[in-house]
Amino acid sequence: MSDADELRYLMETEGAAVSQNTKRFNQGRYDSTGRLDDYKEVKDEARAIKEDAIERLPNLIDDLRKTIGDNGGTLYIADDAADANDYVRSVVADRDAERVVKSKSMTSEEIEVNEALEADGVDVVETDLGEWVLQVADEAPSHIVAPAIHKSREAIAELFNERFDPDEPLETAEELTTFARDHLGELIEDAEVGMTGANFITADTGTMALVTSEGNARKTVAATDTQIAVAGVEKVIPSVEDLQPFVELIGRSGTGQDITSYLSLFTPPVETPTVDFDDDETPLSELSADRDFHLVLIDNGRLAMREDDDLRETLYCIRCSACSNSCANFQQVGGHAFGGETYSGGIATGWEAGIEGLDTAAEFNDLCTGCSRCVDACPVGIDIPWINTVVRDRINDKHEGQFDFLVDGLTPDAEDTSPSLQKRFFGNFETVAKVGSTLAPVSNWLANTGVSRQAMQRVLGVDARRELPRFQRETLVEWFADRDSTVADPDRRAVLYPDLYTNHVQVERGKAAVRVLEALGVDVVVPPVASSGRAPLSQGMLSTARDHAERVTTKLASHISDGRDVVVIEPSDLAMFHREYDRLLDGSVLKKLSSDSYEIMEYVYGLLENGATTDALATGGGERVAYHSHCQQRTLGLEGHTVAVLDRCGFDVWTSDVECCGMAGSFGYKHEYYDVSMAVGNDLREQFSEPDAIDSTVVASGTSCLEQLDDLLERPTRHPVQLLSTGY
Repeated sequence: MSDADELRYLMETEGAAVSQNTKRFNQGRYDSTGRLDDYKEVKDEARAIKEDAIERLPNLIDDLRKTIGDNGGTLYIADDAADANDYVRSVVADRDAERVVKSKSMTSEEIEVNEALEADGVDVVETDLGEWVLQVADEAPSHIVAPAIHKSREAIAELFNERFDPDEPLETAEELTTFARDHLGELIEDAEVGMTGANFITADTGTMALVTSEGNARKTVAATDTQIAVAGVEKVIPSVEDLQPFVELIGRSGTGQDITSYLSLFTPPVETPTVDFDDDETPLSELSADRDFHLVLIDNGRLAMREDDDLRETLYCIRCSACSNSCANFQQVGGHAFGGETYSGGIATGWEAGIEGLDTAAEFNDLCTGCSRCVDACPVGIDIPWINTVVRDRINDKHEGQFDFLVDGLTPDAEDTSPSLQKRFFGNFETVAKVGSTLAPVSNWLANTGVSRQAMQRVLGVDARRELPRFQRETLVEWFADRDSTVADPDRRAVLYPDLYTNHVQVERGKAAVRVLEALGVDVVVPPVASSGRAPLSQGMLSTARDHAERVTTKLASHISDGRDVVVIEPSDLAMFHREYDRLLDGSVLKKLSSDSYEIMEYVYGLLENGATTDALATGGGERVAYHSHCQQRTLGLEGHTVAVLDRCGFDVWTSDVECCGMAGSFGYKHEYYDVSMAVGNDLREQFSEPDAIDSTVVASGTSCLEQLDDLLERPTRHPVQLLSTGY
């Protein structure tokens, strides 16, 4: 089965359930965090604690070893999965246990401890409802927090009825959970060993925090006299006091709950008596409190990740799943596609690359489009897109194509590695655009012939169903060079950055931007500048992206020094200046570029707020406008400026609340992802077909959004700045 076929199959069989549940979780996150007045401050505090903990990790582990020992327990540091499993097996064998009951633990999934114990003849029972459903179904989790998120109630009912043949068929959610509770309760009663994970472990007291939605974790501890906790070494934090921000954030970020149903703090060995289910006469206080506790801290590649400047942030992860829930692609395909051996979602690339290796990460890494929505969603602010990009670059380094030696000599990129032909094509799109404009309109005709489309799909993986961009013979830079400024006494001076698409494809929006700025008293220049590097960055071609960034900053430095503001039309390029360039470059010019660059409608809003008038701009006269903002425009917090400007100019603005169009630059062009892209875009299609939007003028801020809307709707689309230009 091809990658495209597998994705289509998962969307057909699991997509509806995954989409419904992740979107509900994501909306819950918005609602819950919106009720937290100091949300940003709490996130910053949590981030600082994790940074400090990972920095001091060896010392914290030493402190924890002493604390656990003083409490009467045992701390074991396992080098890898086999080492951890050998230790767990020895504890279970020493207890002569026939059954181990487990609460939910991704780390235990990682080391495959169930299989190791079952090979010894031990009955291992998952007591988390979702995990138990998957154990019965013999399936892998599809989500970090909600492992059975891909299964509907009807599917679970069918599974239970077939497997357990109850007296009366199970149908409702209440019937299913009651059956599971009773069935698992009996199994827990007869277990000798309880196994848990740990969300956090405090070095000062040895306290384990378990954050759960069910009471099964407490039961596995209370009902057994031997507890084994397995956790990655990164779960250690300095003190009990440090738990506070994480308790505030983990439920809100993952499932949208202000606080999860159960927050259990164990300082083992817990002195609670072990329940004797066969003795209903002896008071609980008189039963034995002699407990055995083992904490197995697992390295399994984590300490190497700690020394890796680009993967280290992965260790800050608190496993909340916010990155999955906020990701438009994950919402369509779930973790069985967007995930590796254990972990799923955006952060999975870092985990799987560090634990399993690049080959595993390569299987799903390209599903991350770098839109950056997950960065804002993450409670500790992990730059997940950067981790995915770095891993993509390392995967490129391992790629060995048959004709790499030839491609290396023909392509202009700066890569020492050997990305695939598809990645090199999209990563070198600046060259493609230059050739396309030089040869237009012949290039447009040739690219759209049936033979060319099929060849491009077969060789480059460009889906033949996707309409290709139409290059303009006269670029924006060339058009501007043939005209004189219309501003004699400027109020401000700006350099309009000619991004790749504005310069070669969407030239009319560039012209509109120049006219609007000049109408507001701004002296504008449009110099020839390299593309931002977004294209190669999206393909994991970091050397090429860095080369582009250096050329852009060098070219714009003189304009910035000359007192000009940098105005950007394409939000993804502005995001490069504000975010990714900080990773790619250093120096004072970079800081100046970041602080002095603005999105076009943000800049217009600022001009109007500071005395400019709308007199010279086109006005809407109540024209109904349906507006969709770009993903990275949202993550930069800039979408409101467009609405405010259009409203001030007399347009009646209806705003889409769909967060992603699904195009995501090159992603929507790729054959293996075309169907995912269109499935994501379907929400936008439906919303723009509602009565409030059906007869409206459609506007969008980003190139990708405009291209996707052109494919989704049978109506023309425009950039918002085009509505303001009297010359349009």
